[in-house]
Amino acid sequence: MLLYSHYLAAGGHVSTDSRQHQPGTLFFALNGPSFRGADFAAQALAKGARHAVVDDAQLAATDPARYTFAPDPLRALQELARHHRQQCAIPVLAITGSNGKTTTKELLTAVLAQQFRVLATVGNFNNHIGVPLTLLRLRPGEHEFAVIEMGANHQREIAAYCEWAQPTHGLITNIGKAHLEGFGGPEGVAKGKGELFDYLAHDRGVVFVNTLDPKLPGLAAAVPTRLTYPGPDDTYPVTLLATEPTLALRLPDGTDVAVQLTGDYNFPNLAAAAAVGLHFNIPPQKIAAALAHYNPQNNRSQLLRTPHNELLLDAYNANPSSMAAAVRSFAARPVAAGQTKLVVLGDMFELGEDSALEHQQLGQLLARLPLPTILLIGSEMAAAASAADHIQYFATKAEAAEWLRQHPVRGQQVLVKGSRGMALETLVELL
Repeated sequence: MLLYSHYLAAGGHVSTDSRQHQPGTLFFALNGPSFRGADFAAQALAKGARHAVVDDAQLAATDPARYTFAPDPLRALQELARHHRQQCAIPVLAITGSNGKTTTKELLTAVLAQQFRVLATVGNFNNHIGVPLTLLRLRPGEHEFAVIEMGANHQREIAAYCEWAQPTHGLITNIGKAHLEGFGGPEGVAKGKGELFDYLAHDRGVVFVNTLDPKLPGLAAAVPTRLTYPGPDDTYPVTLLATEPTLALRLPDGTDVAVQLTGDYNFPNLAAAAAVGLHFNIPPQKIAAALAHYNPQNNRSQLLRTPHNELLLDAYNANPSSMAAAVRSFAARPVAAGQTKLVVLGDMFELGEDSALEHQQLGQLLARLPLPTILLIGSEMAAAASAADHIQYFATKAEAAEWLRQHPVRGQQVLVKGSRGMALETLVELL
């Protein structure tokens, strides 16, 4: 394909942001909700781009050496990624799920890097733009393995990503109550995430199945090669040894490892990384070392010690499943002498018509747990606030911040969790 020759001439470097420096890149002029990408193509070329893909036929005709016309530049980007993937004969492991995708991706990338040169999704580049951009970073002869994270909020999305990435292996972390609005309810979530296993069933791939999630074995039933974890009768049994102060686990060969992650909900993520590593013949001692050295970042299960408190910052995202797991785990954490507990929770987004009920059920759960001080923030959290007298409710984050200034938190364990749009990490300076 002609576009692939432009990609190769650009050294495999692709850009979609005209504001950035473009050192010899292939620029795709993607359209946004309030802008036309072709209007910025000349700017990208002026900043060093080698070639631009635009949906303006008249503009492309003015300089065919520097412009290529594509009716849909986004589709062109995705098809280019699909074609490039076909040139790379390496294992590709796709990861999706309702919770723990990024943590699991980072853990198993650390494990696989003990033996392979690995390309992995960076940050949250896991959508219809991020997946193709990640695939286009693959370098034949340089990378020996690819780990592709796939996020989705509606059905047929994962199926499309699989057509581009063509995974050889797949892992679904779990099926939970995430993006209920887009998926059309819990069953829609299972169907949407299960598209990864559907693809691998058709393509005779390999799947790793978390048997702690009762929905996953059924979703994987049609896949010829199923490798299970972490139960005692599974392919790769992994034992949870301790949850405090951080997790400790035992690998199938008896190797014990203490990690820097907290919360028992992270145990399946660790077990998944161990299972993948063992399948690809990485020695247990190297797997243990990789897991032990992994330090969570980006507001995901970060254990921080501020000058005043011990803080569990898990504010990257939230849904009913991850929120319930987090507050239960936090409530079970032991406290040191003189310590108390505080939870700061923000709205859970993308729940559609289930939002009020899910927030109400969260409030009822909070009322049953031994959590002496609870701060709930956001308009959706109003449905949870009436569940107990000790719940403090704030319609906005600014109101919560003012309360924290007037009531300094000292000597406490604090959990901070909410959906990405709440950006609750900005409250850390007050804690």
